[in-house]
Amino acid sequence: MNSKQKAIFIDRDGTLIEEVNFLHRVEDLRFFDYTDEAVKLLKENGFLVIVATNQSGIARKVYSESDMHGIHEAIQNQLSEKIDAFYFCPHLPDAGCSCRKPNLGMIEQACDDFEIDLENSWMIGDKKLDVELGFNANIKTALVLTGYGEKHIFELDKKPDIVSKNLKDAVDEILKD
Repeated sequence: MNSKQKAIFIDRDGTLIEEVNFLHRVEDLRFFDYTDEAVKLLKENGFLVIVATNQSGIARKVYSESDMHGIHEAIQNQLSEKIDAFYFCPHLPDAGCSCRKPNLGMIEQACDDFEIDLENSWMIGDKKLDVELGFNANIKTALVLTGYGEKHIFELDKKPDIVSKNLKDAVDEILKD
């Protein structure tokens, strides 16, 4: 029997929650009206729900790591603790780190922390970097048209498995399989 669990890696800003440039104040946190339902459906269908987010605002000194953790706590509270883990890259885009999307550091860390069935896992996001992370991890990909999605769809060299209006529609498509 396979003890590994399928996972959904979800980008935070523009996918799970509304895009707020360099979000660092809980009072600026805005959820899409379907976020809770989408995450609940994933959990009910046996997925680990893992947030993978680039947070260069930390390296830019726009906000602190503590500010970001406050946002993640607020997200957990709003979503009734349904997120299994948050992984983040605090580095600048040109830092050369292994954790910044589309590099595999966050997915590798998640695989160290959880028994993940990558063959049946997905990456959902609104940016080219999110989809490329999925490609690099050899998992299925979904681009949502919220956040930067409507712009980034034209920047992709390779088509994702799914293009959806939003996270809820992507989850519905994934669960059809």
